[in-house]
Amino acid sequence: MKHLNPLRGRLSTFRWRTRLTLWGAAACAGLAVVAFTRLTDVALKAFFDLYNYHPGLPFPWMPFVTAPLAGMAAVWLTRRFFPGGQGSGIPQVIAATHLAARGESVSNLVSMRIACGKIVVGSMALLGGFSAGREGPSVQVAASILHFSHRFLPHARAISPADLILAGGAAGIAAAFNTPLAGIVFAVEELGKRLEAKTTGILVGTIILSGLVAIALEGNYYHFGRMKISQFNEIVGPVLFYGMACGLLGGVFSRLLLWPQQQPNFILWRWRSARPVLFAGGCGLIIALVGWLGGGLSFGSGYMVSSSLISSDALSAPWHAPITRFVATVVTYFSGIPGGIFAPSLAVGAAVGASTSGILGFGAEAVPITALCMAAFLAAVTQSPITAAIIVMEMIDGHEMVISLMAVTLIAKAVSGRVSPELYQQLALGFMAQQRAQTAAAKSAAELMPVPTAAAKAEAQAQAKSDSDSDSEPEQKLDPEPESPPRKQS
Repeated sequence: MKHLNPLRGRLSTFRWRTRLTLWGAAACAGLAVVAFTRLTDVALKAFFDLYNYHPGLPFPWMPFVTAPLAGMAAVWLTRRFFPGGQGSGIPQVIAATHLAARGESVSNLVSMRIACGKIVVGSMALLGGFSAGREGPSVQVAASILHFSHRFLPHARAISPADLILAGGAAGIAAAFNTPLAGIVFAVEELGKRLEAKTTGILVGTIILSGLVAIALEGNYYHFGRMKISQFNEIVGPVLFYGMACGLLGGVFSRLLLWPQQQPNFILWRWRSARPVLFAGGCGLIIALVGWLGGGLSFGSGYMVSSSLISSDALSAPWHAPITRFVATVVTYFSGIPGGIFAPSLAVGAAVGASTSGILGFGAEAVPITALCMAAFLAAVTQSPITAAIIVMEMIDGHEMVISLMAVTLIAKAVSGRVSPELYQQLALGFMAQQRAQTAAAKSAAELMPVPTAAAKAEAQAQAKSDSDSDSEPEQKLDPEPESPPRKQS
């Protein structure tokens, strides 16, 4: 058996090189998501500083300038330099996972070019006040980085590109929400619903490492602080009511987002296809108008509003808060800018709970009801109930509410499924069709290029040789004029 020792050594080296490559890529993904987080924080702070600065006028007028300009610039940059970077990013990752599993091209869905564009242009959109999140884009950024690492593996078959994309997307969720467990569940429930047994351990470790990098840099914090729950005895009624209400509202939300894909010949979407930059500018004006009418509650990702409603039971949202956030998020998605819907969906749910709990007689339970609505609306939109429950549970340190969160998300998912098909899966089908069409067009263009025959090659070589010989000939000079014959002497 001694002759097997060198083979075992090579296999051990192979495995460790694979692990080190993936761990390095996971660390880079975590760093990229943290950088994206800080850049979006700076963009949001700059926007609200501009929003609160309106000398000489009785209302904040800056969003009417920044939103259209930011929307037009974001769409132009995305279409010109970062095609495939529009929208959330999660549908692109789902599409890339399925295409890569079949050995098809995914260059317009996950790439380092798209990752860079997602970070820069996504932050630009938040600078304009659009209702967008960074979690969906973080999924595409991390998936692009993990997919890029495939070329550095010791063997191309060590781990499939599809599994790398899947692990990268989950790592993005883990780093963006500071919740490694949610990333693992999201990978199984939403992105791929498949993992190869031989690589599951390595990929799960990659997801956890990316989340740990984010925790090391940002701290082990809770996005919305620690939720204060004094008592929550009457739980059945709120769970049933808000599960159905948020499920219906989330289903309508998903159906609206699928409208452009399901009815592309509608006049509004034809105009968007013909004039995408101007369309984004118009969406920016609507965002500014809705934000002004709603007192600024619909601007940005919604983190600050949700955090305020969760951390204090003395606050309540105005009746129009869920409406303005709902409309602003739908219009933001229609504009075509890079931006996610995770954080805005949580904000819609928080506004629903905080604005209705007092009216319906649940005022004493306003904070836990707000958390239930956040999870329910997110589950209705994504139709991933377990992921939604775990994300909210870990973001608010609400482990004592795990059963109620699971129940409300399952109800919301069931109701939403009656109203709309799965949002991300349907959008992924559209991106798969686009990628295949672009791949086929590139292949057809390559086939239509004239291929020189042997005779044509020989003729070209002869012509080149002839040109070379003519260039080497001595320069010809003009012949001197002939001398006139001598005149005869008389």
